[in-house]
Amino acid sequence: MDRHRILVVFVVAVALAALLFVRMGVVRRPPTQNVAPPQASDRGVQYVGYTTEVMSTLITVRVPEHQGEEAAEVVFNVFRDIDARMSEWKETSPLSQVNRAAGEGPVRVPDDLRALIRRGTEIGDLTGGAFDITWAALWGLWDFTAERPEVPDDDEIDRRLALIDYRCVEIDEEAGTVFLPEKGMVLGLGGIAKGHALDRAAAALKARGIDSFLISAGGQMMAGGMKGDRPWRVGIRDPRGDPEDYFAHLEVADTSVSTSGDYERYFVLDDVRYHHILDPRRGRPARGLRSATVVSSDATLADALSTALMILGRDAALELVESLDGVEAVLVDDEAKIHLTSGLTDRMTVVRPPEK
Repeated sequence: MDRHRILVVFVVAVALAALLFVRMGVVRRPPTQNVAPPQASDRGVQYVGYTTEVMSTLITVRVPEHQGEEAAEVVFNVFRDIDARMSEWKETSPLSQVNRAAGEGPVRVPDDLRALIRRGTEIGDLTGGAFDITWAALWGLWDFTAERPEVPDDDEIDRRLALIDYRCVEIDEEAGTVFLPEKGMVLGLGGIAKGHALDRAAAALKARGIDSFLISAGGQMMAGGMKGDRPWRVGIRDPRGDPEDYFAHLEVADTSVSTSGDYERYFVLDDVRYHHILDPRRGRPARGLRSATVVSSDATLADALSTALMILGRDAALELVESLDGVEAVLVDDEAKIHLTSGLTDRMTVVRPPEK
């Protein structure tokens, strides 16, 4: 076979392989979400990123090149599994079965789903109800994508609020069931499931001997080990900047960093910003903070707390985090001022002040 024919065959083979890889739902490209520019010592380390969409979120895995494809499939499969069983949006999921049976009877669910629901109620206690897994009774009340958005009627908000109380969720460990006692109650794990998936994915990678990685799931990161001889550098998004603008960065290892903000889904009406982080105690958007970032080795806790801190507001949020071992937080208030817990004063680098 002459050189020309060999070249043609090689090009066709590469094209077919790329097509197959895309059809599998995996896109290989450099991840950009929440990752600060590389440190000087990173430049000699060959890391590669793989991205796909699960849980309506871009999931990116970044690892040393020789571990890339294996690591990506391990992580993506964990997220797919959790999405299939713990999504309130999938009719076939065990969680949706619990929601459909509200007010009728208990539903037997997988052990890990039951454990995550219990963890959600415990974080509800920790935050005084600022984090509430029964918040989903508010579904459809606020439409942040409508062409002409409106603020819901107060009476309708109050009617839905009567169905929100995580303390009413009945978990029977012996029977393996979960029960919502009032018809119309709905469990929504969107504020905790991604963190749970990150914990599970990190454990799965380490079980395979993959210790250096960075997993991104929307506004949350899980950094495994070190990147070469340095910690991973994670940027914190400017709430009023572009999606890839960051005002500060942290250097982390074996840690999760989760950010919630008022910039993801929102509308402005009469100069008031209404955003998707709803206070389950009021049925209305949280006030006082533009973003809340939580740093913890427990990604499940970090995910839930970043939402809860937005709802608690500056003072209560700082007080809560200071009381927790191994947890730190960065808050940006509605005047664009930065507030840190004590453990981050020497660990965070401010690149520039957040935009006003």
